[in-house]
Amino acid sequence: MWERVRKSVSMNLMEFEEKQDGDDVVCSRSVNGGHDVWSKSCADHLVIMVNGIMGSSADWKFGADQFVRMLPHKLIVHCSERNVSTLTLDGIDVMGERLAEEVVEVIQQTPDLKKISFVAHSMGGLVARYAIGRLYRPHPRKENFVDLRKDVTGGDSRGTICGLEAMNFITVATPHLGSRGNNQVPFLFGVTVFEKAASLVIHWIFRTTGKHLFLTDSEEGKPPLLRRMVNDSGDLYFMSALRVFKRRVTYANVGYDHIVGWRTSSIRRKSELPEWEDSLSAKYPHIVHEELCKETESEKCDLVSSDNNSFDAIEDELLTGLSQVSWEKIDVSFHTTRQRFAAHNVIQVKDHFMHSEGADVIQHMIDHFHV
Repeated sequence: MWERVRKSVSMNLMEFEEKQDGDDVVCSRSVNGGHDVWSKSCADHLVIMVNGIMGSSADWKFGADQFVRMLPHKLIVHCSERNVSTLTLDGIDVMGERLAEEVVEVIQQTPDLKKISFVAHSMGGLVARYAIGRLYRPHPRKENFVDLRKDVTGGDSRGTICGLEAMNFITVATPHLGSRGNNQVPFLFGVTVFEKAASLVIHWIFRTTGKHLFLTDSEEGKPPLLRRMVNDSGDLYFMSALRVFKRRVTYANVGYDHIVGWRTSSIRRKSELPEWEDSLSAKYPHIVHEELCKETESEKCDLVSSDNNSFDAIEDELLTGLSQVSWEKIDVSFHTTRQRFAAHNVIQVKDHFMHSEGADVIQHMIDHFHV
């Protein structure tokens, strides 16, 4: 008998699969397109996996299976199912609210949880950043909320994510600096006229999400959403939420990712991009550089003036804001593989057969995961 069997957020069970893995049984099931994975033991660490634009919960199937197989008795992995296909065009804020609601429902239906982590691909990383801003809860013993803005040690004394201890916040090929200018979208070749034209027409293709990614949205005179997300904003505690995680990690393609550039996915200026080697380890042949970037001293990022809307000024603002917390930056290259032209999906192993070269990246995540 199971020590505990999870109830799904949606009870329309479409598929159930049970696999023997040594002495452990790993269960998975597809629910309305979603995918949940867990072991027979009583795990207390919830991992939320988030797909990117036009994606689905199935995009993380390989990753979810591997996490539970390698870390049995410890994890429950939930692949988010609320933002799929064309729903990913509704805007980062709308998707973030949906994800936050989904996480709350999963937590409510899964007793005995103590910890939470997020693993997100591409635009899903921005959605996850929005969602944790909604789910953040300050520690009740803190009398002055301003104290929470400083990066201190002490576990839950800094606050929680929906009452759970925040462990890992991992993004994979996520455009943290947006997709506007400065070769952030490599298939535009860094040509200024192409990049400016893209920012004018992107909403025709990707609707509100496109506006958010290219920072062309302006709601009631407010700055674009991505600029607001580098500070706490009203009742959305974007940076306070990021701070409570034990670790924050970016996995970024150094090349051949035609959707998300190296700088935006690794949160770096051009001058900060490192030299890299072909491989750092035989175990992880596609990991070419690792770096720990400590937080800066700034407690809040000042928004650039409205008359200074250049690509460089906005990029610097986002960089400064996100650098208020420390990041582990992992650089990945598939330049020697046949699958290199699909690097944006290979780094996630979106499809086990078509994108198998990225399996060592998933293994690297698992080996360094704080449980």
